[in-house]
Amino acid sequence: MNQMNRTFRLSVLAMFIAIIILQTSIPIIGYIPVGPLEITIIQVTVVIATILMGTINGAVIGGVWGLITFVRAFAWPTSPLAAIVFVNPVVSVVPRILIAVVAGATYNYLSKRLKSKPASISIAAVLGSLTNTVLVLGMIYLFYKAKAPQLYNLNIKDLLPYLLGVVGTNGIPEAIFSGIVAPMIAVPLQKAFGKRLQK
Repeated sequence: MNQMNRTFRLSVLAMFIAIIILQTSIPIIGYIPVGPLEITIIQVTVVIATILMGTINGAVIGGVWGLITFVRAFAWPTSPLAAIVFVNPVVSVVPRILIAVVAGATYNYLSKRLKSKPASISIAAVLGSLTNTVLVLGMIYLFYKAKAPQLYNLNIKDLLPYLLGVVGTNGIPEAIFSGIVAPMIAVPLQKAFGKRLQK
């Protein structure tokens, strides 16, 4: 990779980091309120970065999101629950990184087998989004189920159904949103900058 392409890649990586910072700071561009729900869309940025720049760079972007979530849990938590569960980096950071791992692996596999690039990106985005949702909620259940009465005002036996409900009300719409929006943005960017972003 020549120096110009390397500089361009670093600039694009910095741009994605700036977008993540804005999305985590300004609710309406990172978390969209839909009635009583709050749909997270930051994972779309992680997926697009992964498609354009590869899994490692996508994992860096996901890691930045996770680190911001981790720091905010101490400094200015978005909710009382965030101040308890997101101070654990396994909950706040690891799932964000694994969005890129799952989306990158899925895209690399499907892009060699499907004729439709948008379909490959869409499926990768859906699976990447679900990875974040399932891992965050799964780790909350694993690490904090004993605190269910304090955290959720629930009995322990009601916690798993509650978390599965969150997957349905938040996780599924987030995955659908990701599957629709990611290819709409990633495909044109690939056509415009794909060669310059390749190693």
